[in-house]
Amino acid sequence: MTKQYINDLTYKIIGASIEVHKALGAGLLESVYHKCLKQEFIKQEISFQSELNVPIHYNDVIIDADLRCDFLVENCIVLELKAIEHVIPLHEAQLFTYMRLLNVPKGIIINFNCVNLFKNGQKTFVNDLFSKLPE
Repeated sequence: MTKQYINDLTYKIIGASIEVHKALGAGLLESVYHKCLKQEFIKQEISFQSELNVPIHYNDVIIDADLRCDFLVENCIVLELKAIEHVIPLHEAQLFTYMRLLNVPKGIIINFNCVNLFKNGQKTFVNDLFSKLPE
């Protein structure tokens, strides 16, 4: 896995999200976008896990806290979907926590409740794992 591979995959994920947004527009429930994005990933042959259970390791015990990330894409990018007015710092903190718990270097928040998904409907984040990857 390289930074370039992850950045290319990021481009594909955002492109697939834009396709869904172009077809549906804003104003629907997150669950609708989730189902459509699953179909777009299948169509584009992007490997993913949907609504993946995120384990919590606490005192050498795995706790099932029923945390679920929307998508884990190709085991290296956590994708969280929103259909809200504004992404707030709590959503970003949630994404970073999922990235840490799943041991992945990059995360993306897609907010479908916007006019232009490319300009203001997506945010990408990396952690220390990303900086340690080869170019």
